[in-house]
Amino acid sequence: MSLKLKTVCGGAISPYIDDIARLRTDVFREFPYLYDGSPAYEERYLAHYARTARSVVVLALDDGHVVGASSGLPLEDDSGPFVQPLTVAGYDPAEVFYCAESVLLAAYRGSGLYRSFFDGRESHARELGFDICAFCAVERPDDHPLRPAAYTPLDEVWRYFGYRKMPALQAVLSWQDVDRPHETEKSLTFWLKDL
Repeated sequence: MSLKLKTVCGGAISPYIDDIARLRTDVFREFPYLYDGSPAYEERYLAHYARTARSVVVLALDDGHVVGASSGLPLEDDSGPFVQPLTVAGYDPAEVFYCAESVLLAAYRGSGLYRSFFDGRESHARELGFDICAFCAVERPDDHPLRPAAYTPLDEVWRYFGYRKMPALQAVLSWQDVDRPHETEKSLTFWLKDL
């Protein structure tokens, strides 16, 4: 492996959109997301990051190939359903940096890249003057039929990184699971960190 981290912002994300879209489609098929998505949808989603000047993607490259990606942008620049729950809870969207998704191929997990993803996004948020980082994680029941026997939630890792779980603070998203014929709503719990 010849791993390298590369941080790209705004329009510099564009050349990597196709690779990140394929990566997201593959990784999000796994538990707990179980997302039956398509690269075409992901490309449209990621185009927003390329149009947003203050966005960031931390890439993990192996011999030039994208094997991991971690995205983020100021919450007020996000067009998704994450703004309203934080606003209702009393947070000013102008003061929150939203750490969107981190995806990494299984062969590269456990090598420290995940921590580098968080560090990269948080560093970018600090440079922009943000004091709070937030992200959301999907909630799945412990007895979900597709939950792998060896699955361990990342809650302890996120706590170690300094994030605190906010169980009362939820967003709702819909997507099609790999074992379902149509989209269903999922609850996602916010995690916050003071920078």
